[in-house]
Amino acid sequence: MLLTRRDAIAGVGGGLALLAVPSHAQAAYPSRTIKMIVPYPAGGTTDYLGRLVADQIQAGLGATVVVENKPGAGTTLGAEQVARAQPDGYTLLMATSTTLAINKTLYKNLPYDPVKDFTPIALVAAVPFALIVNPQIPASTLGEFITYAKSRPGLAYGSGGNGSPHHLGAEMLKTAARIDIRHVPYRGSVPAMLDVIAGHIPFMVVDLQPALPQIREGKVRVLGVTTTKRVAAAPDIPTLAEGGLAGYELVAWQGVAAPAGMPRPVVDQLAAQIGKLVADPATRDKLTKIALEPLPGSTPDSFASFVKTEVDRWAVIVKNSGAELE
Repeated sequence: MLLTRRDAIAGVGGGLALLAVPSHAQAAYPSRTIKMIVPYPAGGTTDYLGRLVADQIQAGLGATVVVENKPGAGTTLGAEQVARAQPDGYTLLMATSTTLAINKTLYKNLPYDPVKDFTPIALVAAVPFALIVNPQIPASTLGEFITYAKSRPGLAYGSGGNGSPHHLGAEMLKTAARIDIRHVPYRGSVPAMLDVIAGHIPFMVVDLQPALPQIREGKVRVLGVTTTKRVAAAPDIPTLAEGGLAGYELVAWQGVAAPAGMPRPVVDQLAAQIGKLVADPATRDKLTKIALEPLPGSTPDSFASFVKTEVDRWAVIVKNSGAELE
């Protein structure tokens, strides 16, 4: 059990009681810098949320928290680093549905187990996506785009990497719309979106948060969002279901995890800070305005159960897409 300041004061009052405290007693958590691993490049949704959480932990626990971007291999590089770290609370992961759910089915030889190798701490936000095209593409509606795509078999699309929600979302579109499209994976959704803007690739399914400013500035054209209902931040954008793809839905999520075996008192401290952040009205308003859905009320136990069900749910989507990686 950690020695708190109150315990120490009580020990002084009790005379020799303080002498019973071992000289090697651990310092109260946190006593040094905490590292937040973001398995994506800077500038995307995961990076934004990771830095938001890092700022809250830093302010709430009085610790220095540094964010380290470690993209690559469908988030497995950053995830493996955290899975192999000491479970002491000083290495955290800004985890996504890719990391903790999709990769379990996608990779034949995944270097970590999403359920066994991590301590889930708390969910932070749900992430809607959107279908965007370069403005030069002669399509202003989903129906026009499908017609255009059918006239150009092998039309390329970008994604945030093999097996990412962007990849799977486009493959879901391929099946639902019966179009022939070709996948071009990138190291993150933002680099892919920049190539859509530049016209190097014609379209992609992208997380709405980083795309919304580009949509509003006319740098890309949006044809629909992937949620069952319109997104509060952009109520003028129809859903893909409204556009003719009945039943189409793609929503990812973001949360914080740590190496398996982390002491529960440390887990609870971190979960409390994340819960405070997500429940804060100002934060909720900020996230809603940029097309993210806050997920309050998450606990370490509920998040752990959620991950298990999400592994099964995404397994169906991955298998239906035909995506598979070594």
